[in-house]
Amino acid sequence: MKQIKTKRVPRDALVKFLDRELRLASIQDLSRNGLQVEGTEKIRHVGLAVDACQEAYEAAAHEDCQMIITHHGMIWGGLPSITKTVYRQIKYLFDHEINLYAAHLPLDLHPKYGNNAQIADILRVRSRKPFGDYKGTLVGWEGLLPGAVNIRALSDRLEKTLGGNNTLLPFGKKEIRRVGIMSGRATDILAEAVRKGLDCFITGEPIHEHHHLAREAGINVIYCGHYHSEKVGVQAMGKLIEKKFGIESIFLDIPTIM
Repeated sequence: MKQIKTKRVPRDALVKFLDRELRLASIQDLSRNGLQVEGTEKIRHVGLAVDACQEAYEAAAHEDCQMIITHHGMIWGGLPSITKTVYRQIKYLFDHEINLYAAHLPLDLHPKYGNNAQIADILRVRSRKPFGDYKGTLVGWEGLLPGAVNIRALSDRLEKTLGGNNTLLPFGKKEIRRVGIMSGRATDILAEAVRKGLDCFITGEPIHEHHHLAREAGINVIYCGHYHSEKVGVQAMGKLIEKKFGIESIFLDIPTIM
């Protein structure tokens, strides 16, 4: 790993900044967002990953990261026990003094650094409005592309930018303008996109039932993959941390099949 910076930042200052920037206190979520596992008090390098998993922790240790920030954390609601896999993961973090910080919905819906905002930026979506009702919270964005774009060309652009292999349901207009974006597993949001008359719904993970719903409704759907649709948020936070605190961030690219 290139050693370009040696500055150390207090962990608590970094956590306080992240909590405030991501508005954790104001967003209800099953994920226990924030600092989930406490490690060393001084941070030189921050690792960024989509998922809290053993492979990510080992990669963080290899890159000499004192903190790892993930979109999908370790604690959802609560830990029923600290045994087996959970025990091994926590012990590894303790042994290597690595802090684990998680931000789930706060990182999906953030208007600037969130997964959905970042995808909207890639596509230069204009006239944005909140979109995608998840348990009373609008997590995604809808809006207009700068001009009419061929649906296959749009899918190819996302695939090239985000990585992975898109799945496209080309059941709507060939030239599209109005899109809705909601990263991850937005299984219930396609119906909302249909009701709003969107030309295309962009999400992460496909499900079987969407094929028939999309075909019968005459709407295009682009699935970018759960992982690839949700790596852009942590990457954006890494750039923000580098700018704010002057320490290095490293994206730990650990793609999943989904």
